[in-house]
Amino acid sequence: MNTLIAAIGCVLLSVTAQFLIKAGMSSVAVKTALAQPAGLHTAGAVMLSPSIVIGFLFYTLGAVLWLAVLARWDVSKAYPLEGLGFALALMVGFAIGEEVTVMRAVGVLLICAGVFVVSAN
Repeated sequence: MNTLIAAIGCVLLSVTAQFLIKAGMSSVAVKTALAQPAGLHTAGAVMLSPSIVIGFLFYTLGAVLWLAVLARWDVSKAYPLEGLGFALALMVGFAIGEEVTVMRAVGVLLICAGVFVVSAN
């Protein structure tokens, strides 16, 4: 397996997991449970939300794939590629109507520039 493709796959899984977990936490069922006093019902509503469960599954798959990346690359080379997740999350967030400020976009561009510099070696 191509290590770069595996690393990008990890980024994609991570970003997808984030948006799934956000969707689960924004669901009516979870918000209703969180409005109640904390207890097993609240924890159950959160932990049994399909979006949250699938989000954690994606995180798990990404972690397993990340092991393959780390077996082949130095952490100092691999980890900066995780910065691409910021750009992808910004684009997906913008596409679904989240507020994306100019400063946030500039910050993400700087992160991407850093990823390019690190990966050039």
